[in-house]
Amino acid sequence: MIHLITGGERSGKSAYAQKMARALSDSPVYLATAKVWDEDFEARIERHKGDRDGSWETIEEQTALSNVLPPKRVVVIDCITLWLTNYFALYKYDKEQSLKAATAEYDKVRDYNGTLFIVTNETGMGVHATTRSGRDFVELQGWINQYIAKDADQVTLMVAGLPMKVK
Repeated sequence: MIHLITGGERSGKSAYAQKMARALSDSPVYLATAKVWDEDFEARIERHKGDRDGSWETIEEQTALSNVLPPKRVVVIDCITLWLTNYFALYKYDKEQSLKAATAEYDKVRDYNGTLFIVTNETGMGVHATTRSGRDFVELQGWINQYIAKDADQVTLMVAGLPMKVK
């Protein structure tokens, strides 16, 4: 089962995903995709860690998600935006190469034999990016969100902490 949870920054996506996962499992898995880019981001990661109690198993992986998914578990992947950022940096901001690599990796994740709560961002709903790489990333994010959503069993849009069923 795949449940995609999307929305803007600070819309409650992660908290909702964690709540849903805990409703299904006493020992869910949190698959963190973030890379520590700077001190501010490190503090943000620490805040996310503090949101989870000791019942969570945490796995950190920046790109190859399929290599670390434990079998038959309830897993929160948080988040696709940061995972995609890792590909975008790896491929030197080439959106076509990044999309090719990300979709190939997601194809390996798609048939997971457990439950996935996948957190992502709707980056295109905010301010228009002022740089070429920013605009390319917004396009890339939109494409991967569509790619995941088409096969997801459920899609939820978070607005001001409220879940809105999309699919």
